[in-house]
Amino acid sequence: MNNKLHRDITEAEIKTFEEDGVVCLRGFFDKYWVDHLRDLIDQDIANPSGMVKSIDAEDATGFFFGDTFVCHHIDGFRDAVFDSPAPAIAATLMQAKKVNLLFDQILVKEPDTSTPTAWHQDYTYWPVAGNQVSTLWLALDPVTFDSGAVEYLRGSHRWGQKYLAISFDPNQTYEEDLPEVPDVEADRDAYDIVSFELEPGDCTIHHGLTLHGAQPNRLANVRRRAYIQRWTGDDVTYNPRPNLQKMLRDPLIAPGAPLDSDLFPVVMQQ
Repeated sequence: MNNKLHRDITEAEIKTFEEDGVVCLRGFFDKYWVDHLRDLIDQDIANPSGMVKSIDAEDATGFFFGDTFVCHHIDGFRDAVFDSPAPAIAATLMQAKKVNLLFDQILVKEPDTSTPTAWHQDYTYWPVAGNQVSTLWLALDPVTFDSGAVEYLRGSHRWGQKYLAISFDPNQTYEEDLPEVPDVEADRDAYDIVSFELEPGDCTIHHGLTLHGAQPNRLANVRRRAYIQRWTGDDVTYNPRPNLQKMLRDPLIAPGAPLDSDLFPVVMQQ
C-alpha cells in the first residue's frame, strides 16, 4: 500500500481550497487503493453495520446505499484512514498541524438510481466547532454529471452562514435554529456551481461549510461508488447538540475539548 503523495500539493491548490471551498486532486490514490476499497464496499453492502440507513427517496428507482463509521465495522477501511495519502492531503489543505478522523463513510448510487443528494452543508450535521473541517470524496468509478457527480457552490463556505441540516433519511428530521438551505435547483443560474468529472483515484476535498449536492445516477450500466472521509484539524473542538447526525457512540469527551478519542482518533500530528 502507498501512503505517499505522488506529488506535492501546490500553493495554488491550497489557495483554491481556501477561496473556493473545494479543490479537485487527480490520481492521488493508486490502483491498489481503488481495488482495495471497491472490495471493502462490496463486503459492507453484503454485511452492513448498525449505522446503515435508508437514503432512497420515496418511490425511487435503483438503490442509494450509505454506511458510516465503516472503519469501525470492517478493519480494512482503517488502512485507508491511517495508511493512505488521505491524512496528508487533509492536513496540507486545511493547514493543520494535527488531523482527526471524525468518521468515514461509503456512498453508492447503483445504476438508474433516481434519488438525488439534496443541497446541504456537512458542518451542521456534526458535533464540532472550529474552522478546520473538511470532507475528502474519493471516486472509485468514473464519475460524470449523468452518473451523479457532486456539485459545489463555489465560495459558499465564506458566506458566514450555517444552514439547517437536511435529513437523508425520510423518517428523520433535524431541528436547530438555523435557516433552511437555499433552493438551488429552483434557480441554478443564480449560483456559481462547480463540478468535476472524476476517474477512479481522483478525489475532491471540500470545506465543511461548502454547500453541495449531487444528481441522480441516470446511467443504466455505471455504478457510482465513493469512499468518503470527514477530517478535522487542530482548531476543532467537541460541540454536542441535540438532533444531530447519529454518532457511533459517545466519545466520552467534554464539550469544548479536543476531539482526540478512540472514536475520533488523531491520525497525523506534526
